[in-house]
Amino acid sequence: MNNHHGPVALVTGASSGIGEVTAKRLSEAGYRVFATRRKGGGSSGLAYEILALDVTSDESVTSAVGEVIRREERIDLLVNNAGINLSVGGAEESSIEQAKALFDTNFFGMVRMTRAVIPHMRQQGVGRIVNIGSVTGFMPMPFMALYSATKHALAAYSDALDHELRDVGIRISVIEPAFMKTSIDANSQASDAPMTEYHEVRRAMDTRVKEMLADAEDPIVVAEAVLNAARSAHPKRRYAAGTAARRLRWIHAFLPAQLLDTGLRKQLRLG
Repeated sequence: MNNHHGPVALVTGASSGIGEVTAKRLSEAGYRVFATRRKGGGSSGLAYEILALDVTSDESVTSAVGEVIRREERIDLLVNNAGINLSVGGAEESSIEQAKALFDTNFFGMVRMTRAVIPHMRQQGVGRIVNIGSVTGFMPMPFMALYSATKHALAAYSDALDHELRDVGIRISVIEPAFMKTSIDANSQASDAPMTEYHEVRRAMDTRVKEMLADAEDPIVVAEAVLNAARSAHPKRRYAAGTAARRLRWIHAFLPAQLLDTGLRKQLRLG
C-alpha cells in the first residue's frame, strides 16, 4: 500500500549515470521512486528503493512491475533509461548477433517495460512514460550506426505511441541528450567482427569521442528534463537536454542538408 502519498516512479538502468541521477532528482521532487539495476540490492542509505531488473527478460520485467504494483498499487511515471553502447567502429564490424543484442536492450527493453505498465496506467486513467533517447536519434553519428539506429527506433515508437494513448490519459516523451559525463561509453562493447580496413579511422574517432566526452555536460540536465516532462500539463514529445543538444536540434531543423553534412564531417574530422 502506498503510504508515501506522492506519485510513484519506476526508473530503469539506475546503477549509475543518467538513471541514478534521475532517480535521486525525482525523489527530491516528491516521487516515491523504484530504481532498477540488473542485480538489484544496495538500497540502504538511498532516498529510493532498488529493484532487480533485466529489461531483456520478459519474466524479469513482469516481476519488477508486479512488485511495484503490489506495494504501491499504481505507477505514475516510467522512465526507460536502461541502455548499452558499442565502441566506435564501422557498422559492418558488428555481427547480426551483436546488433540484435544492442536492440534487445535499447529498443525492445523499452518496449517490454512500456507494454508492462500501460494496462496499469490505463486503469488509473493517467500516466507518463519518459524514454531516454539521444541526439543520434535525429542526427545519426558515423561509426555509431547501430546505436543511432536504436535511438531512432525509440523516438519513432514513442511519437506513434503518444498519439495512440493520449486519449486515455497517458503521454509519452523522449529526452534527447548529447554526450553526457556517464560511464556508458567507458563500458561500451567492442565490435565483435573488427576489420583492418577501419583500424585508422576507428582510432581517430575514438580519440575524437574522448575529446567530446571531456567537454560533456552533467547528467543532471537530463534528470531535470525528465522532471519537466513528467510534471508538465502539456508535455512535449521531444525534449533536448542540455546546451549542446539544443544547439544540435536547432542546427538539424534549420541548416540545409548539404551544410549539415559538411559540418558533421568537419566536427568529427572525417576527410
